[in-house]
Amino acid sequence: MTSRPKSFGAAITGLGLVTPAGIGVKENWDRVQSGVSCATADENLRDSPVSFSCRIPGFAPRELLTGSSSWQLERFVQLALVASRQALEDAGWDPVAWDGARVGVVLGNSLGGVGTFERQHSTLLEGGPRKVSPLLIPRLMVNMVAGYVAIDIGATGPSLVTATACASGTTAVGTARELLRSRACDVVLAGGTESALTPLVIAGLGKMGALSRRGDDPSTASRPFDACRDGFVAAEGAGVLVLERPEDARARGAHVRAVVRGFGSATDAYHATSPSPEGHGIEQALRAALADAGMTAADVDHVNAHGTGTPLNDVTEGRMLHRVLGDRPLVTSTNGCDRPRACRGGCHRGGVHRARHRAPQRSAHGQPDAARPRGRDRRGERRRTRCRHRCRRQHVAGLRRPQRGARTGRFLNRGPENSSPSTTSPNGRHP
Repeated sequence: MTSRPKSFGAAITGLGLVTPAGIGVKENWDRVQSGVSCATADENLRDSPVSFSCRIPGFAPRELLTGSSSWQLERFVQLALVASRQALEDAGWDPVAWDGARVGVVLGNSLGGVGTFERQHSTLLEGGPRKVSPLLIPRLMVNMVAGYVAIDIGATGPSLVTATACASGTTAVGTARELLRSRACDVVLAGGTESALTPLVIAGLGKMGALSRRGDDPSTASRPFDACRDGFVAAEGAGVLVLERPEDARARGAHVRAVVRGFGSATDAYHATSPSPEGHGIEQALRAALADAGMTAADVDHVNAHGTGTPLNDVTEGRMLHRVLGDRPLVTSTNGCDRPRACRGGCHRGGVHRARHRAPQRSAHGQPDAARPRGRDRRGERRRTRCRHRCRRQHVAGLRRPQRGARTGRFLNRGPENSSPSTTSPNGRHP
């Protein structure tokens, strides 16, 4: 087997975020620091078994995407376009000036244009084939999001979409890092996007038992690693990073926010939706990321966990983290504020936020809801009393307590405090 250079670093020079916590990095960070949850009642889901979500308020694509035919695009593409433009601006790149053949796009997505699929299926049943929109297929296909971003920024290098469920965005970052390592690209936009808050998707997640049923107080529904957790809250959003080789970033005077040092990926090969009880797949990915980064468990001081807030996943992840990392690292999760479930990764996770802002993360809600009534809630759903008691005993045993609180792993180093990014594009091998 051909050996690869050890501890290759991919510098993060730009961040872009469009989430329920805000449009832009600053709005998102201020919301996370405020400790205010983004979960609210959702009028579009009023007839669904779970009628609340984390939907982005005030998102106006025609205002944010001037110069494009935004009305033709599915919402998950619109979100990615806005986040990509933000990331490029933050990185100080001008797409007009660069060599597009050296620029790649890798974005994570799982459900594509499921909203269009639902609407067009009803149109087909009611009006027949002649009424189906010619935009159905372009809006439905998951690969179109990377293609549209590439068109928008003039990137003619590799254009890829990763679909690994909750790990899709993180897988995209790992893939982008490999494109830089192999010198197939000089700059890669990588991250994740998802917008699938439709009645059909919510019904399916609800039947799986994955969603929280805490509809009487949605703001406290998402509580990863909490003894009273009962599922996650569905959301939408996009997060995009600009990745470059560190030496290239330094050469153009860019501000390096953080450096991706290692990446690992594995598969449970256990069950379609349930994690392996011992977390072997997650452990394999974590150990691979450590090895790729040339690090040991002693080098890790913080874990921004998957933390779905489901009874099985959090216990499994907690056991694995304790087994591999011991009780030294602080374990947190940003999922109490906003959580686009299927596109997790990119810069939506709190690690890059904290590397940039140098501030601790606050919680989105207070102590566990000890007064929560048992038995059945107002929708007649049986409360998971027995499970909550078991979780309380097993609650991330041996780990440092989260501040409240995929089978991929990624390790970040903080970047140096460099000067502000250059607004001009250099010549030579830099795009």
